[in-house]
Amino acid sequence: MNASRQSEWLGHPRGLFLLCGTELWERFSFYAMRAILVLYLTDKTINGGLGWTTQDALNLYGIYTGLVYLTPVLGGWIADNFLGQRRSIIVGGALMAIGQFTLALPNSFIDPFELQAFYVGLAFLIIGNGLFKPNISTMVGHLYNEGDNRRDGAFTIFYMGINLGSLLAGIIAGTASMHYGWKAGFLCAGVGMLMSLVIQLVFANRVLGSIGIEPAAKAHMNKTGTNGKQPLTKVERDRLKVIVVMSLFVIIFWAGFEQAGGLMNIYSQEYTNRMLGSFEVPAAWFQSLNPMFIIILAPLLAVFWRRLGANEPSSPIKFAMAMGFLSLGFVCMVGAAMQQGGDMAVKASMWWLVGAYFFHTLGELCLSPIGLSLITKLAPLRLMSVMMGTWFCANAVANYVAGFIGSHVGDAGPLAIFGGIAVTSAIAGLLLILCSTKLVDWMHGAEGNKQDSDESLTEKPVVAA
Repeated sequence: MNASRQSEWLGHPRGLFLLCGTELWERFSFYAMRAILVLYLTDKTINGGLGWTTQDALNLYGIYTGLVYLTPVLGGWIADNFLGQRRSIIVGGALMAIGQFTLALPNSFIDPFELQAFYVGLAFLIIGNGLFKPNISTMVGHLYNEGDNRRDGAFTIFYMGINLGSLLAGIIAGTASMHYGWKAGFLCAGVGMLMSLVIQLVFANRVLGSIGIEPAAKAHMNKTGTNGKQPLTKVERDRLKVIVVMSLFVIIFWAGFEQAGGLMNIYSQEYTNRMLGSFEVPAAWFQSLNPMFIIILAPLLAVFWRRLGANEPSSPIKFAMAMGFLSLGFVCMVGAAMQQGGDMAVKASMWWLVGAYFFHTLGELCLSPIGLSLITKLAPLRLMSVMMGTWFCANAVANYVAGFIGSHVGDAGPLAIFGGIAVTSAIAGLLLILCSTKLVDWMHGAEGNKQDSDESLTEKPVVAA
C-alpha cells in the first residue's frame, strides 16, 4: 500500500490517525516524565526526591532534553539506511518503555543504586527517542504524494494528537505524583509508552501497508535506478539552505519556549500563588496549559490560514510571528517578576503564567507544525529522516541553552532573564522578516508554485559542497 492507495477518513489517509495515536501516547510518556523531572530532582521531602539544588537540576534538565533532540540525527540515518522507519519506531519505543519503568523502580528495590538507576533510565530514554522521534514525523509526510495540499493540515492534526497526549500527561502524572510520590508519575509515563507500542504493533500492517518498511535510501535507489549517494541538484541544495537558516531561528525560539519545563516550572512551584479558593493547583498542572491551548487554538488557526487564501503568509513570516508571540509571553513573565518587586517571599499571580503559556502556544503553532511540514516538502527523499533529525538537532542546542539560561536565575534574577528572552526573540523576529524573501526564493516553489517545484526533477545534479 502506498500513499495514493490509502483509504481515507475525514478527508485524510487512515494512516494519519494511526500515527497520530502512536505519537499521542509516546508524547504522553515524554511529557509525563518532563512535568515532574525537575520537581523530582529538587524535592527534599519524604516523597522520594533526590534533593538537588535548582541549578544542578536545571543543568541536568538542559543536558537531557538537549540529547533527546540530538540523537534523532543518528536515528534518522539508521532508519534511512538500515532499519526503515517502522522498525525504528518499534525498537525506539521499546527502549523508551524500559527507560520509564527503570525510573519508576521503587527506592527500596534499587537502594543504594538509586542515582545509577536514574541515569540508566535516562540513557534508555535518550537512545530510544533518537530512533522514534524523527521517523514517526517523516512517515506522516510519506502518506501524501508530492504537491498534495493536505499535508500542512495533516501535520496540524498530527500536532493536535501530540498535544492531547501532553495535556493528559501533566494532569495524570502530576496528580499521581502528588498523591503517591514521584515514582508513580514515572510509572504513568511507562504505561503510556506501552500503549504507543501496542497501537503500532497491532494496527500498522493493516493500515499503513508497506509505508515506512523499506529504508529510504534503498527506496530511492529502486525508484531512480541510482545509488543513494547521487549528488544533490541545485534546487535541492537551495532547499537545504532554507532548512539550515530556519534551524538557527528555531534554536532561539525553543531556548525561550523550553523554560516551561525548567525555570517556569520552578517559578510556578516556588514563586506563584496557586490557590483557587481553598484548593492549591499542583505546579505540574501548568504543564498542561500549553497542550490545552493548542487543542483549542490549532483548528481556529488552521481555518484562519485557509481563509487568507493567496494572502497566507510564507513559512518564514509565520516563524517571525512565532518569535513575536514568544516575546509577548515573556513580557507576561516580566509582569510576574515586577509584581514580586524583587522580594522572592512575595507570590506572583498565576494568571501571569496563564498569559505566558497562551502567547507561547500561539508562537508554537506558527512554528512547530509548519516546520515539520516544511521538512517533508524541502528534504530529498533519500535524506528525509536524516533532515528531520537535523531539524530536531536545533531543538537539542536550544534545550541545552534553555537549561544553561535557567540555571543562572539565582545570579541574574527572574526579571533579567525573562526580559532578556523577550528582547532577543523580538529582534530575531525582525531579522526573519528582513530575510524572508530570499528564503522563499530558495524554496523554489515548494510552498505553492508547482512549475518551480518541478524544476527539481529536471535540474542537472551538481556536486554537493
